[in-house]
Amino acid sequence: MIVSASRRTDIPCCHAAWFMERIRAGFCLVRNPRNPRSVSRVPLTPDVVDCIVFWTKDPAPLIPYLDELDARGFSYVFQFTITPYGREIEPGVRSWKELAGTFEALSRRIGAHRVLWRYDPVLLADGWDEPAHAAAFDAMAAHLAPFTRLVTISFLDRYPGMRGRALAAPDEEMQMRLARAFAGTAQRFGLEVRACCERLDFSGAGIRPAACIDRAVLEQAVGAPLSLKRDAGQRDGCGCFESVDIGAYGTCRNACTYCYAMRGASAVCDALSPLLGAPLSPADTVRERKAVSNRDGQLSLY
Repeated sequence: MIVSASRRTDIPCCHAAWFMERIRAGFCLVRNPRNPRSVSRVPLTPDVVDCIVFWTKDPAPLIPYLDELDARGFSYVFQFTITPYGREIEPGVRSWKELAGTFEALSRRIGAHRVLWRYDPVLLADGWDEPAHAAAFDAMAAHLAPFTRLVTISFLDRYPGMRGRALAAPDEEMQMRLARAFAGTAQRFGLEVRACCERLDFSGAGIRPAACIDRAVLEQAVGAPLSLKRDAGQRDGCGCFESVDIGAYGTCRNACTYCYAMRGASAVCDALSPLLGAPLSPADTVRERKAVSNRDGQLSLY
C-alpha cells in the first residue's frame, strides 16, 4: 500500500505530531470526503505500507521525526511545493528562499531522488506575469537543482469556491511559451521537467506528463519492485498510481488562495485523535480498510 499524506491537507507542515502519534498507534481513521459518516481504519505499519508520499509546502516540522520513521522501517518520499508567491497568495507559507534551505537540508538528509520539487500552480496575478515566472523559475532552479532530480509544473485550475478571485490561468499560448522557458532552464541545470494533469501536449518542449505517485520513484525509495495499479479515482490526465490518502479537507493552515482543499474554516485538529478534523460521533460507521504490501520481495540495485 502507498500512503498519500496528503493531497487534502499539508500533514508535514500542519499535522506532524498527529501523524507520528498515528504511526506509533499503527493506524489512523479517515473520513470518506463524499460520505463523511463513512470512516475507514487504515493500518500504518511497515509490513503493509510500502512507501509514504508526503505532499507539503514546508516539511520542517516533520524533519525531527525522520530518524524515528527510519528506525520503524518506513520508506518515504517528499513532493515539496516551492513557489515564488508572497503572503498575499500564500498567507501561511514561508518565503521561497527560506524554504530552499529546508529543501537542501532534507535532500542532504534523505537523498535528492526522494525530494521532488513542485512549481505548482503557475498563475497570473498582480506582479506575476510571464516574464516574472520565467525569472523566478530560473532563480529557484539555480538554488534547488543540486538537491533534486525532477520538477513538476502545473498551471492553475479554477475550482468552485476558490478564494483568489483575481487569480487567472495563463492562456494556452502562454502556457506553451512558459513550458519551453521552464524546460530550457531545467536543461541548463540538469533537471527533468514533467507536467501534472495538463490538457496541452508539452512533449515538443521535452516535457512529459507527470505521475506524482510514480512507480519508478517509489521503487527507488523502497529498493524493491512494486506491483501497482493506475489510480482511476483521480482527475483526467493524472498518471498517478493507486494510493490511500489519510488527510482531511479543511484542515490546512497554509490558507493558499488558489487551493482546492480549503473548504470553509480550517478545522481544529486534536493531535491525539485517530483522525483529522471533526471527532467521531455515534452516527459514524467505521470499517477496516484492507491493505497489503505491493512488494514482490526482490531487491533492486540502483
